[in-house]
This record gives sequence, structure tokens and C-alpha cells, in this order.
Amino acid sequence: MIFLMQNNTRLQRLILVFCLLSVLGCSGNGDKETPQLSDPTAPVGEERLTVPGSVKPILDVWMRDTYVTYHAADGFYYLTGTTASPDREFVGQTHCWDYNDGLYLWRSKDMKNWEEMGRIWSFDEDAAPWQKKGSPIKPGAQSLNGDPLDSIYRAVWAPELHYIESKDKWLMVACLNGGNGSFVLESISGKPEGPYRNIQGNAEQAIFENIDLSLFEDDDGSVYLVGHNHFIAKMNEQLDGLAEPFRRIEETPYASEPYIEGVWIEKHDGQYHLLQTVWSVPQDDGSYSYIRDDKKDSVLHSYDVIVASADAVYGPYGPRYPAIIEGGHNNIFQDEHGDWWSTLFFNPRGVMGTRFDITCRPAVLPVKWEQGKLMPDAEAATAFYQDIHF
Repeated sequence: MIFLMQNNTRLQRLILVFCLLSVLGCSGNGDKETPQLSDPTAPVGEERLTVPGSVKPILDVWMRDTYVTYHAADGFYYLTGTTASPDREFVGQTHCWDYNDGLYLWRSKDMKNWEEMGRIWSFDEDAAPWQKKGSPIKPGAQSLNGDPLDSIYRAVWAPELHYIESKDKWLMVACLNGGNGSFVLESISGKPEGPYRNIQGNAEQAIFENIDLSLFEDDDGSVYLVGHNHFIAKMNEQLDGLAEPFRRIEETPYASEPYIEGVWIEKHDGQYHLLQTVWSVPQDDGSYSYIRDDKKDSVLHSYDVIVASADAVYGPYGPRYPAIIEGGHNNIFQDEHGDWWSTLFFNPRGVMGTRFDITCRPAVLPVKWEQGKLMPDAEAATAFYQDIHF
């Protein structure tokens, strides 16, 4: 009996050691957990996620990176975006890959009839010396679309107009091409049409070194700059500079991160939603992915909005999900009724872009939240566009 009890004790110890080793082995190399990744599958062809065919331009102006916001105090929707110089003569199609003359603004009471408010910021009249400088272009250079370029990179891209409710102040964020960074402007008049001047934080140089700067105001009045395309920094109380350095947003990446642009943060139902834009590319098996092979020229297919959600503005943001197929570099906003909308501009690049009858024009798309996820609202789009004849 004593022998059996001793052997049982040894057996129990062996079982305990085996269990401990199994637990350590299951945790992945000791105590390291396998990192979570986002699913890169692009649902190309899924009708409920694709911009509906009823959507058409709302304004006959060449524009990329369409931006719209609604201001409840005056009941106007304000629209801006990347534009070409209106009096420039082009060899080939209209573009602003090399240069343009400034920032333009429109407003509307119904998002169907737009009033031009003119140029509200000019390189020649309002820009600081570092913004005016530009970067030289090599002779014979062409854009990604094959457009012949002029002698200098000096264009302002992707402007956003933000009313900062906690400060009763209008700010604009925008970026420069040619690797010259992003900046923030403030309205001197306190009105959305400006005039605008540089805040102190970018009076002498860019406040963010890359393109596609965005802005987000939280419920407590904190204001953040969100930059291309994974960076965030809180602004100071005066909104004339940064309160902290830019830090990387904590995200759930793809196994191999592609080029991502068009960043936007929105708060809805107590969560922060990070919107980004990624190109889908075809795979050998007939499917589509958001991961590109950088060692070869991938065939770009659709310019898609992906979304990830978090409980805190810095993250961690959960797995990304596809939200709007071919609706990339957008912002979302609420109208006077509290309904949600997204902007788009009919990007001509990529396979799906070649199917548009007209490209680079501003449009809006009704969207909705279903089970916490953003997606197009095709029924509302049909109703909105039924009396718009472009």
C-alpha cells in the first residue's frame, strides 16, 4: 500500500509537470501570444457594400478628396476638396498633381444646390514662405495617370473644414504635395469662409511631415490631429500647436501592411471608429485582397474604405472591416436630421474607376450603422438622387 501511494505521488508530479509544459507550449514560445491580425479579404462584388449606381456628382467641378460638413448654427453644408486652378489650360485632362492656386469652398442648404464661396486661401496672398516654396519637377515627368507635369510641385491637397464647438472656432487642415507636409489654418473672422491664416505651430514649417492630415474633436473638447495614416497627436488648449508629439495609433494590422491613406476618426455609440482607404487587388484564385505584392506592379481594382473600432482614441483598434467599396478618401458626417453620410469623388484610377462615366467630381452617399458597422444605404441613396440630373 505504501509503495502504491508513493508511485501515485510520483505519477501526480509527472502529470503536473506535463500540464505546465503543455500550457507554456500553447501560449506560443513561452509567454508570447500570437498577434491578432485583420482579415485582408476584399469583398469586391458584394453589392450591399458597394457605392450604389444611383450616386452621381452633386457639383460639376473637378475635385478629389471631397469633404463635407454640416453646421447646425446656420443650417449650411460646407464642401471643399482638392481642386485644380480654374483658369489653367491643360495638356490633356484636368489635374493638380503638380500645382494649384489654393483652397475653395461651397455651401448648400440641401446638398443638391451649391453656392460658390470662392477661393478662401491663396498661395500667393496667404501662404507662408515655406508653403510657397514648392519642389522642382524633372522635365518630362508625368503623374500616376500619365498627365504631363509642369515645372514645380506646389499644390494644396485634401483640405478639411472643422468647426471646433468647444472653442467656437473654424479650423482647416490640408497638406502639400512634393513631400512638403501638412498644416492647420484658423479663420480670422470666425466664419467658415475665412480669411484664414497659419496657426503658430506651422508658421515656419509643417506641423506634420506627411500628407492627409485630419482632425477630430472629442466629446470633452479635446482636439486631435490625425496624420497619414497611422499617427495622432493632441492639440494644445489654444489650438495653435501640439500638446504632445505624434504617436502611432495602436491598430490591428494586416499580415503585410499595404499603402493606406485618407484617414478619418469618428465617434459613434461611445466608440471611436478609424476610417482608412486601401486599394483592393486581384489574386490568382479570383478573389481580392488588400495586401499588395510590392515586388511587382499590382493591378489596382477598387478604392475602398475600411473601418476599425476602439474604446479609446489612441486605440487599440480592433480588426478592420470593409465598409464602402470604391468610396475611398472620404469623411462621414451627420445631416440636420442626424442621418449619416459619406463623401466620395469617383476615383478614375483602378479597374472599377474606369467604369465611371465621369470622374473626379464631388458626391455624397447615405450610409448607416448595422450592428455597429458602417455601410452604404442604397435605399436612401436612390431617394436622394432621384431628382438630381447631372
